Amino acid sequence: PSRPFHMRQILPQGSTSSDVVRYVKESGYSDGSAVKAEGASLAQSDFDMTAVSTPIEKIGAYFRISEEMMDSTPQLSSYLSARAPEKLLAVEDNQVLNGSGVAPNLTGIYTNATAFAAGAFAGAVTNPNEFDVITVALNQLALANYTADYILMNPSDFHKILLLKDTTNDYLVKNWLEGMAPRIAGVPVIATTAISSDKYLIGNFAQGAQFWVKDNVSLGFFREDGTNVRDGFVTVRCQLRGAVAVYLPNAFVKGDFSTDKTALASS
Repeated sequence: PSRPFHMRQILPQGSTSSDVVRYVKESGYSDGSAVKAEGASLAQSDFDMTAVSTPIEKIGAYFRISEEMMDSTPQLSSYLSARAPEKLLAVEDNQVLNGSGVAPNLTGIYTNATAFAAGAFAGAVTNPNEFDVITVALNQLALANYTADYILMNPSDFHKILLLKDTTNDYLVKNWLEGMAPRIAGVPVIATTAISSDKYLIGNFAQGAQFWVKDNVSLGFFREDGTNVRDGFVTVRCQLRGAVAVYLPNAFVKGDFSTDKTALASS
């Protein structure tokens, strides 16, 4: 089955004609702004900024089908046009999240995100659960003056949260049977297999990153390939070209539920 969600649905998109996307990545800011007495020197403020060049990379695949399938089933081309790109976008999802940035991989948001920090909540939460981890991660973003617009987690972790119960065996989430759009602290939750089990990513996706497209998803049919003419086959090529720019790594918090619950536990 096709994945119902793709990362490009929540990221700003831009188009480029270049083979390289150049941008500035901000990793921190030293704030020297302060009141000043007459004759006193001003304090210095500094941006921690790095010039980054991200190459456009290609994601693609090909497969072969018989000419008889093309000729006797006219709707096959339209079926493939809807089906094949979905598999390509699933690979794109993994690259947008987990890409190493080493060619030909894209630069992943999860790879560049800021790690979870318990801060003042370290060792201060009794019997911490996934709700506690997400709340502290949201607080971490808030302290950095970012407002999260999405929470990403694996379906197994999402449904584990739905099964959490209190000491009287009542569900902590009481309205999940009503099919309401899931939110935690007002932030939409996206359950997707694009992220591994036990991991999560919370952030301001609208501000912190962007997906750049040079060639959007395309499907081509070629009879003149290899021995197709002799064998009676048609080669189908599906590909796209794009890049990810992660402008603000501090706009994202990543972590592992199991590890982060341990960091919060009071004993």
